[in-house]
Amino acid sequence: MKTQLDHALQFHQTALNVQARRQQLLASNIANADTPHYKARDIDFASALKGALGAKVGPLALAGTSARHLAGQDGGAAGAPIGFRQAYQSSVDGNTVNMDVERAAFAENSIHYEASVTFINSLLRGMQTAISGQ
Repeated sequence: MKTQLDHALQFHQTALNVQARRQQLLASNIANADTPHYKARDIDFASALKGALGAKVGPLALAGTSARHLAGQDGGAAGAPIGFRQAYQSSVDGNTVNMDVERAAFAENSIHYEASVTFINSLLRGMQTAISGQ
């Protein structure tokens, strides 16, 4: 029974992981709106979800480029390629963050995340009802 439940919820778990990682990237973009030479980053949700479903679901390990980097855990999604957002308006300091785009993407991603959580809750509530027979 546990294996069937895990299999049924694997897609939704993966989608939530990708959405959570995207929310972190968008928040980072907003926080660095005034940082010179900061390049806005984002995840293509559809390709990230396809890649994550083909890989094992779980957190990614952070890539270290130096032996002096601290080890850490990333709560992101497997197979989520992070890309740079195209600059819509040139900035003198090289920053590519457009606050209107970032706020809209943040709000849209929040709505998708809440919808996913609501769907999982209703799925689990339906299973509980089926088990209890009420």
